[in-house]
Amino acid sequence: MEVLEQLWRLGSGDVRAVHMALSKGRDNHPNTVQSALERLFRKGLLDREKQSHAYIYTPRLTREELAARLIDETLQRVKGSEPLPMLAAFVDLAMGQDPAVLDELEQLLKARRAEQRVP
Repeated sequence: MEVLEQLWRLGSGDVRAVHMALSKGRDNHPNTVQSALERLFRKGLLDREKQSHAYIYTPRLTREELAARLIDETLQRVKGSEPLPMLAAFVDLAMGQDPAVLDELEQLLKARRAEQRVP
């Protein structure tokens, strides 16, 4: 996730750029960063393009798209007959982060419902 965070911040980058961005306050090796980038590429989370002797990596998904994908995968794994308990737990977690987030979620729900009504 830290590698993805840096790529979202940078937009794209090679191993050296991502390593330098991650190295602030951390002790890591370029090979570790290269391995993480390769794994993320194989999982379909990154695109890459060969430029000269290096690959330039770009996130394939936005932060929001990845969050939606992870939530959906979790729901599929944990889901019994009802997704409501899982979604209620998500609301509880959101409230624990910042109670104002519930107001934002409520506005998002209203907007989504309005979108569904428009033919």
